[in-house]
Amino acid sequence: MFKKFFKKNKKEEIQEEVQEVAVSEEAVEEEIAVEEKEEVKEEVKEETVEAIEEVSLDTSIEEDIQIEEKPQVEVVEEKEEIVEEETEEAKISLFERLKQGLSKAKQGITDRVDQVLKSYTKVDDELLEEIEEILITADVGVDTTMNIIEKLTDVIKTKKITDPQDVKGELRLIIEEILTNENSTLDVSHKPTIILMVGVNGVGKTTTIGKLASRYKKEGKKVLIAAGDTFRAAAIDQLEVWAKRSDVDIIKHQEGADPGAVIFDSIKAAKARDIDLLICDTAGRLHNKANLMNELSKVFKIVDREYPEAKKEVLLVVDATTGQNAVSQAKSFKQVCDITGLVLTKLDGTAKGGVVLAVKSEVDVPVKLIGVGEKMEDLQDFDAKAFSEALFG
Repeated sequence: MFKKFFKKNKKEEIQEEVQEVAVSEEAVEEEIAVEEKEEVKEEVKEETVEAIEEVSLDTSIEEDIQIEEKPQVEVVEEKEEIVEEETEEAKISLFERLKQGLSKAKQGITDRVDQVLKSYTKVDDELLEEIEEILITADVGVDTTMNIIEKLTDVIKTKKITDPQDVKGELRLIIEEILTNENSTLDVSHKPTIILMVGVNGVGKTTTIGKLASRYKKEGKKVLIAAGDTFRAAAIDQLEVWAKRSDVDIIKHQEGADPGAVIFDSIKAAKARDIDLLICDTAGRLHNKANLMNELSKVFKIVDREYPEAKKEVLLVVDATTGQNAVSQAKSFKQVCDITGLVLTKLDGTAKGGVVLAVKSEVDVPVKLIGVGEKMEDLQDFDAKAFSEALFG
């Protein structure tokens, strides 16, 4: 019985060995098959790569031949056309934003002028008086309005204008002439340049500084902001937000610190860091007007003493919605500061856009920037022609 049992086990072992050999043979065959497949794949891949290289080489040769055949002048002309198209599109976009921003001012001035002109069949003194009233109520100012009406009367007589509809075009040209100034462009091409922003609180100084910093940073300039308004609560914090947003450095002291010290440290930092443009905020309000003006005088003396090599721009920021009050502010600041330009903010929020004319003519300082909205591109370089076209278009 034992022998029988032993034979049985031996038989089972032999069968298991036979199965293992069969399995191993199948595995070997599978491995060989896989290797053969891989070799075939590699051969196909190599042939495909060679074919692609040959096609690419032929194509590149053809392209080189085509490029050699094309005159270089045509390529340059195509690039110039593309640049011109992009510039033209940018101009159109800015002009459209300007038109939108001046829509309220247009309603307050030119739309009313249109209504008056339609109600008359001839050009007479009564018509001119109605235009005069429209300009005064649009905050153009009495003196500026009288100057405009006087010029308009002379043109009507010289050109013998009898159709009321022709008066509008002449009025637009007179307004454009008043606003035109050779120094109306904010020039920061000189290195270094320092811009001092002055104006009372609430007119938009901080926002204007932030937008200018962002603009010139995008143009590749090294910009530094000086938080010189240490008397207004949160002024420093607001500038810090703009500095982070624009990715520019800021020099600041504690709230209530001496503004002159902030400007002094900012100038030192600008020199050390080889800054292209330093933009300085200044105090907008102290406990009385005399103290504010004395503080500004001190700041300007520090700039003249410590930064004589810098080109200086002094921009007075005024809120267009305040009307004739903006003119009064401009006159007060001009007594203390050598203002080089005006920034009129919030023009999109008033129907009395005539304040642009009043400030420009009564203070005799060029308007350099206007704000026609809250977006970055809504702070625009002032262009008298574009402004008058948007207002009368």
